[in-house]
Amino acid sequence: MTSSTESGGVTGTPDKDYNLIWYVEACLSNALRLEAYIADAERDKDTEVVDPFRKAQADSRKGAEIGKRLLRSRLADS
Repeated sequence: MTSSTESGGVTGTPDKDYNLIWYVEACLSNALRLEAYIADAERDKDTEVVDPFRKAQADSRKGAEIGKRLLRSRLADS
């Protein structure tokens, strides 16, 4: 089976909803992982990477919020 044929029959969740759930989880997981990277860089006084890590973390948080908003809206319409 290819991803173009799966529409929720296997998971019981339509692809569009499943994909949003995955996206939110990936964004939140990334934000958590980056917290450890930021702490490591700060401990080592590696300021060169702290800012990009913080930006990436903020982007991940923003992505999670966007995904959660979309998911709430779509599931409410179900």
